[in-house]
Amino acid sequence: MNRIVVAFVLLAVLVPPAWTATLGTAANGVIPSDVQQIIAVDYRRLADSPTALALKERVLPDNLKQFEKALSSLGINVGRDVDHLTFASFRTTSSGVRIIGIAQGQFGRAKVLKRMRAQKMRPTKVRSSFLYPMSGGLTLTFLDDWTMLFGDNTAVKAALDARDGEAQSLNYNTRITELIESADAGAVWSVLDAQGTQHMLRSALGDASRLADYETIKKRLLGSTYTMNFDQGVKFDLDVLTSDSMTAATLSSLVKAGMLFKKMNSSGVEKMALESVSIDSDSAKLRIHFSSDDKQFQTLLHSDLFTAISR
Repeated sequence: MNRIVVAFVLLAVLVPPAWTATLGTAANGVIPSDVQQIIAVDYRRLADSPTALALKERVLPDNLKQFEKALSSLGINVGRDVDHLTFASFRTTSSGVRIIGIAQGQFGRAKVLKRMRAQKMRPTKVRSSFLYPMSGGLTLTFLDDWTMLFGDNTAVKAALDARDGEAQSLNYNTRITELIESADAGAVWSVLDAQGTQHMLRSALGDASRLADYETIKKRLLGSTYTMNFDQGVKFDLDVLTSDSMTAATLSSLVKAGMLFKKMNSSGVEKMALESVSIDSDSAKLRIHFSSDDKQFQTLLHSDLFTAISR
């Protein structure tokens, strides 16, 4: 099976959206209901871990780089001023999958708006909200004094529709909100819907996803969550929710078989990663756990294997 364990670990930050501890009220209300994935990051907790910061630098998504650059042009220091950052990808009927970002922190709203006006950024108005153009084709608006919403213009308007009651928000999606409740204690956490989970596992399993067992069970995948913590080394937990205990057990066996094959044909840092993973099923859930100390994970970050996966 193709680099399966490290793929599971790195999918946490490689699946294009996101990265917060818990979603605030403003963030929760602005995410549209038809969510594919939410990724959230607690920047304050990452700042306390050199390993977490090293991971962020190696796999920082392009949209996050773009956003950080745009904020810098407004005088905002992301590492100092942003507490939590959340990305959400969601489906729309007219324009496919869109992505929004939600930043929470101590921005100094009045100061930021003053700088925008000084740069002659002219806003457009959508109901009660003022939308400002940013570099890189992004649009930004404030939800309150501590929360920014950003994304392309279409995505931001769809999010404001959800907040203003013109469309359903995340609050109407009980499956996703229940998944969030089980995941949002991580420094980095994510939830995926059924379709997103199928895509994630297909990517992680590689050639093994073509096996008949996977084709049979993939339609019984209901959603998934992952969390990453960096308090003592690196800990990664992925839970895949299935329709029944038999499906979870079958999926567990499929992943274990692939790992066993890979262990027989691996060495060095790859073998170290494989041996740090446990796989099991618990009722209707597949559970995958990875743990490593900081030194081992830093070695993994600089390996050829990591480079190949994170491209």
